[in-house]
Amino acid sequence: MALLEKTKVVLLACGSFNPITNMHLRMFELARDHLEDTGQYRVVRGIISPVGDAYKKKGLIEAYHRVEMARLATESSDWIRVDNWESQQNEWLETAKVIRHHHAELLTADKNNDDVDSVKFAKRRRLEETECSYENTCCSHTRTDTAQLKLLCGADVLESFGVPNLWKQEDIEEIVGRHGLVCITRCGTDVDKFIHQSDQLWKHRKNIHVVKEWVTNDISATHIRRALRRGQSIRYLLPDTVVNYIQEHCLYNIESEQRNADVVLAPLQRYSSGTGE
Repeated sequence: MALLEKTKVVLLACGSFNPITNMHLRMFELARDHLEDTGQYRVVRGIISPVGDAYKKKGLIEAYHRVEMARLATESSDWIRVDNWESQQNEWLETAKVIRHHHAELLTADKNNDDVDSVKFAKRRRLEETECSYENTCCSHTRTDTAQLKLLCGADVLESFGVPNLWKQEDIEEIVGRHGLVCITRCGTDVDKFIHQSDQLWKHRKNIHVVKEWVTNDISATHIRRALRRGQSIRYLLPDTVVNYIQEHCLYNIESEQRNADVVLAPLQRYSSGTGE
């Protein structure tokens, strides 16, 4: 009997990466191991997509610094790369729109008969063109020869689905229902319980891959910034190239942490005001 061909998967991680840490990189390795251990998938690429400055998160430094640190952090990886398309947008983009963009990129690569393992993605299209392509081909990810795009996230992102005015319900449906999630657990979180309590997530539970992190490590960008403000060492928490970049550019201090302190987070602005699309 012929062996079933494994489904190719591209993992996409969206977030602040303020700054990128070793745990951000470990998430990709954990997710790849988990998916490939099922015998059904072959993970061919990981994409890191830092959010743009318009997200307005407290303490968020300039996108070009965060993108460059992510690039430095992934220099030694042969399958994880950084994409700056999201970070270059003038307005904050919902994660669903970022996924549409990268989904369209995969479809373009497939139409050109390029192998996603080594493809140089096409020039970035305008968001309107991406959305149009997505609407016309939203079901194409079911083809066995086209890589599936899955959102890679931590448990905190999954649980944020329940925060009022932070996500549109139709976006959650699109992300989880059409593409799927790979969620890495963290200390103090109960992902399975959260999925069980959400009718929407429970409906798509087979599309959510929960990855247990048994070697627990509570490194977070928040802890990194706090240590930097206090003049403490961050060595071995980040790649050395990132540590050197932070020191060279004197990033993260008391002043930078107050950036956007008096500004409402972009999604809360958009959805609480009733101006969401």
